[in-house]
Formats: sequence, C-alpha cells, structure tokens
Amino acid sequence: MSIKEIQDDIVDEFSMFDDWMQRYEYMIDLGKSLPLIESQYKTEDNIIKGCQSKVWVHADLEDDKLVFTADSDAIITKGIIAILIRAFSNQKPKDIIEADTAFIDEIGLKEHLSPTRANGLVSMIKQIKLYAIAYQTQVG
Repeated sequence: MSIKEIQDDIVDEFSMFDDWMQRYEYMIDLGKSLPLIESQYKTEDNIIKGCQSKVWVHADLEDDKLVFTADSDAIITKGIIAILIRAFSNQKPKDIIEADTAFIDEIGLKEHLSPTRANGLVSMIKQIKLYAIAYQTQVG
C-alpha cells in the first residue's frame, strides 16, 4: 500500500469514533501494537528532541525500504508514534520525503494535543523524514 492509502485508512478509522476519549483509547491500543525498538537502539542518538516524553525511533533499510521501530515511556505518545510508523514504515525513502502529512490534521490530532505534545509530533515527523533523507543516498 502507498503512504497515501495507509493515511486514508487511518483517517477512516479515526472518523468511526464519536469523541476524543474514544480516539485516545484507540491511539493507546495502537501504541500497544507498536513494533518495539530493540534495547540497543534506546540511546540518546535515537531520542526525538522536542518531546516532553521520551520517544526513541530507529530505522533500518531493508530491500530499499525503511523499516521503523520505536518506543515511548508515555502511552499517548506511543500511540502517536505508532500512527506515524504505520504510515511511513516499509516505504521507500523518496516516498517518505515527498509524503504529505495532512492526514494528521484530518484526524484532528494536533488540535487535541497539548502544545508540548503537538511540538513532539512535529519533531517525530521531522525525524522520520530525516531518516528518509539519510537513507535516500543508499538507494539506487
């Protein structure tokens, strides 16, 4: 599936919920299903700067696609990074670099987060795109 198709699926899933408490619960569930980062990657180098919670993100290049793993010490933040990883993992670096992130606004995520969490969300997206830029040079 393309990034856009996955993002559309995420928007559809969030639109099924009537209120934000249900959406938060769904995000927490998504966080529980997150492919966890190996402990050797829980380092300062992999911490997302600008988050109030600790969030680690690691990327590996497999068959010219980036595969992300992550973890967080906060359940909501873990749900946020799970959404981003679902959208961007197993995609080509070029596609990640060019991807639109408007789906975040479509599900209303930014407006329902505290300012520090919203900043953290922006930092997570930025870090994922930086990984894609770094790995783009290794792809044919």
